[in-house]
Amino acid sequence: MNEILENIQILGPIFAFFWALTIAFVLLRPQSYLNSFLLMASLFFTMLFASGFFPGSGQAYFLLACFLLVMLAIFLVPALLILNGVQMIRRESFSAAHVLSLALGIFVGIGEIATVIYVFSLSDFIQLNGAHLWFMLLSFSVFYFSFLVLSFVLYTVFIQIMPHRMNFNYIIIHGCGLIDGERISKLLSNRVDKAIEVYNRCKTKPVIVPSGRKGADEKISEAEAMKRYLLEHGIPESDILLEDQSTTTEENLINSRDIIDRRLGKKKTALVSSNYHIYRCLRLARQVGFRCTGIGAKVALYYWPSALIREFVAVFVTPGFLIIALIGYVLFLSPLLFLLL
Repeated sequence: MNEILENIQILGPIFAFFWALTIAFVLLRPQSYLNSFLLMASLFFTMLFASGFFPGSGQAYFLLACFLLVMLAIFLVPALLILNGVQMIRRESFSAAHVLSLALGIFVGIGEIATVIYVFSLSDFIQLNGAHLWFMLLSFSVFYFSFLVLSFVLYTVFIQIMPHRMNFNYIIIHGCGLIDGERISKLLSNRVDKAIEVYNRCKTKPVIVPSGRKGADEKISEAEAMKRYLLEHGIPESDILLEDQSTTTEENLINSRDIIDRRLGKKKTALVSSNYHIYRCLRLARQVGFRCTGIGAKVALYYWPSALIREFVAVFVTPGFLIIALIGYVLFLSPLLFLLL
């Protein structure tokens, strides 16, 4: 009992501090990538704090079990990504976007194999003949970029489970491609259904803003297709306001913001898109000076990994993030790079 009390006194404040800091930053700046690292730190201290409730050798066993579970998950990741990539190609056809999870799975798998080879070389079980530094470089590179992806994935999931007060004045729905030029897809209907759910939970009914223009191969705009779906599901036409000129997520946000700004009254806004898309939407919303709350709609489980990786790549290649990530990579591997060069 004394060990447990000591654990609460020592690690309890640290555990509480990191979670309070994480939640505060998520509420104030949900689009900040720093939040993903705060979340990882919070999870780490949660594990340490929880281990303190297993006194004596139980604490060591608990930490060992956590470590083994993490290692098992790490080694399962490439296999699951490769399987998902094959499934995506079978269901959605072959394209660069659909092979992302397959490519990442192969990349991570190669890095893990290099790690295993390097570990065996330490015991002279395998002779690398001077190539051990290159194996270390590959292993650590995979670890670094896998950590960035993992923190992004966990944070994307975390912001979906944060509770929201349903008192919005506007609900924006991000569009996506139509089937046969006029019918909404399952991906898009999930977004509209989520918007209807939010609409019904608001005491004062908000205005719904379907957003998306008519594509070159479409008969009507995405906004018009969503409006028809909303009308079919009982939403009054007076509560629907179209934004049918945008072609990108950024244009969706700018045009919807301008439409809302021209109207009188309160303007608390919910932004509804697929769950994997919300984080990047919030980053873009902040860039264009649009304050809103992101709410994610579900997607098919097989579709989620590839879509999430695609979102990560879109965030990763933005100049600010790319520079910081590359600086972090060089600092992380600087001793090894110095030895190789």
